[in-house]
Amino acid sequence: MTTTPLQPTARTSLRRSKERAATDRQALYDVLLEGMFCQLGVVVDGHPLVLPTAYGIDLDHSADGIMYLHGSVAARSVVAAPDQTVCVTVTHTDGLVLARSAFHHSVNYRSAVIFGVPRLVIGPEEKLHGLNRIVDHLVPGRSTAVRPPNRKELAKTSVLALSLTEASVKTRSGPANDEEEDLDLPYWTGVIPLRSVAGEPENNPDCDLLVPGHVRARANRLGAPS
Repeated sequence: MTTTPLQPTARTSLRRSKERAATDRQALYDVLLEGMFCQLGVVVDGHPLVLPTAYGIDLDHSADGIMYLHGSVAARSVVAAPDQTVCVTVTHTDGLVLARSAFHHSVNYRSAVIFGVPRLVIGPEEKLHGLNRIVDHLVPGRSTAVRPPNRKELAKTSVLALSLTEASVKTRSGPANDEEEDLDLPYWTGVIPLRSVAGEPENNPDCDLLVPGHVRARANRLGAPS
């Protein structure tokens, strides 16, 4: 993993609100590590296709880090992706920003955009590693607490590896930015904070085991009642 700053490219340079761009690569890792789902954008049969999907992050085995994505071997997005540049986004919405004017309503957010040509993972060891990263990204420690995928399941699954080299991070925080001439208008202004909160883990109907520690820990970290 590298700590070098993000290097803007023609695709990742902000055109508007440039002051919201983050240059620290750690800001990229923070957005990705806190997120759970991404949007994968790929062109299929000449048309754009954007799909939500889970992902995993590996910051230990490459200079800039790798994002792992997976899908069925027959999935059109997975089949088409290795032959082109894809765009992956991850977004956190932290608050609704309500201004005195409709124009200045906004959202507090943290977002990352990654461009690159993904690599189809062929080797079985890295394939399993990528899948474990995805599972453990959602619930840390989960991959060692379940049956691993067998050869038939691995054969049905494709894994893509996308370098985090070309990426940008954009954030907004704080109150509304009203025009000075609007400050005396009699309209409420402020922020409605937003956050994702987990509920109490629920056993499957056919499972009578106690909730394991790694599941409890993940739920608690996501705000589940203790």
